[in-house]
Amino acid sequence: MRLRQAVPTGPLAGPEAFEAFYLRHYDAVTRFLARRVIDPHAVADLTAEVFLAALHSRDTYRPGRGSETGWLYGVARNVLAAERRRNEREARAMERAAGHRVLDSDDVAELTDRIDAEEPARRALTAIAHLPEGESALLELVAIDQLTVAEAAEALGIKVGTARVRLHRARRALRNVPGVATALVTEGLG
Repeated sequence: MRLRQAVPTGPLAGPEAFEAFYLRHYDAVTRFLARRVIDPHAVADLTAEVFLAALHSRDTYRPGRGSETGWLYGVARNVLAAERRRNEREARAMERAAGHRVLDSDDVAELTDRIDAEEPARRALTAIAHLPEGESALLELVAIDQLTVAEAAEALGIKVGTARVRLHRARRALRNVPGVATALVTEGLG
């Protein structure tokens, strides 16, 4: 008996569908990364890695479990975590030389502007860094990346009820912290 190979369906099914998926989510992924990385070359490289990882893992996307954005942010978090682990193992000199694609001046200017625009979000990320990992990751996705609680739960691989509890704990812990925007503790209740 011959086994049939699964054929991908949905937003990542073929070249045209993937191109539309890429165009639909490029800005969101770039913003997500610009909030967390300050080097424009790294943002460009990581954006490409996120979409490559999405293409390779397209069979894990289940439309019934959440949105494309939630799934893609989960992929982006994994790519970013893998990149950070790689960077920790490499020497500082190797980090500067490795993996940068050549950007023209317009690309650098655009990514520099995007990185500058995300400075307030980077400050907020610094403020929530002391929270437990599950709570800080959830708060980042809901308050900063503006995912719904359900989308953030999908990105983190947890249940929606668990996400709501973690979000409540994180917000309660940050209510009286100076310099933390009110939006961090009130937005994203959906």
